[in-house]
Amino acid sequence: MIAALKGFTQQLVPVNGIRINAVTGGSGPPILLLHGWPETWWEWHGVMPLLAENFGVVAIDLRGAGFSDCPQGGYDKATMARDAHEVMIALGHERYAVCGHDIGGMVAVPLAAIYRESVTHLAVLDVPLPGWTRWEATIAKLWHFGFHMNRDLPECLIHGREHEYVAAFMAERFYDHSTFDPANIDIYVKAMALPGRTRGGLEWYRTLGADHAAALDYKRRPLDIPVLGLGGDQRFGPQMVSMLEEFATHVTGGSIARCSHYVADERPEEVAAALIAFLKTSRNIAPASSAGRSEKI
Repeated sequence: MIAALKGFTQQLVPVNGIRINAVTGGSGPPILLLHGWPETWWEWHGVMPLLAENFGVVAIDLRGAGFSDCPQGGYDKATMARDAHEVMIALGHERYAVCGHDIGGMVAVPLAAIYRESVTHLAVLDVPLPGWTRWEATIAKLWHFGFHMNRDLPECLIHGREHEYVAAFMAERFYDHSTFDPANIDIYVKAMALPGRTRGGLEWYRTLGADHAAALDYKRRPLDIPVLGLGGDQRFGPQMVSMLEEFATHVTGGSIARCSHYVADERPEEVAAALIAFLKTSRNIAPASSAGRSEKI
């Protein structure tokens, strides 16, 4: 069940009253990677070796997922951001870049907003963000948000059927299925079947009302660090830049061609190349008036 990646090591880091599983490797300026539903740190396994040639890479299991603890509470995104920040401090990284996909993107934004002295760059991949002006209208169209927010029922229906649920859920959100190794499904399924992990992941959705209210406050003080918004051209890619411009003043990015939601799984080389270019060139921040050009990558 344990997923291993050559050149990387795993450890449980005690932070914020729990233990977070962290996978580290590479050398250079640090970047933190935050995964989404229903995945674990393994979401980034195709991206991490490419980043590690230039950066110190840290990928974690969010609270409630993988080998991280699943406490009864603390699934609001500000608390999860604190988990992530304290991991980086414990690993000796006082300043770092962060990239989050899906729920991980919802954690990355408050991480950058709350820990402004630490986060140097923010990248958000293919996710509607709490606080976005189109948030409520968008999630109303996404069936799984309402389903996951229900108390106890999703756990009851998913238990014992983790493979069927994860396989169908992810298949619905792939564009080019030839790019994905089905063996990865087994990694996510076995992680979800660990005690408490189905509930832990679903709790991420049950705090979204509070997360939306908190994000409206973050927007009162726009981020002034470099921000990258990317997504699949078949999913949220065309909206990522304009969405993030509600939170930050220096936003670039756009769509990854022939790709849907799981960008790091479908197009790891393109994601890694975009992140490397962003981190290497964004020290010279473009004026706010020229930010937001959305192009296919």
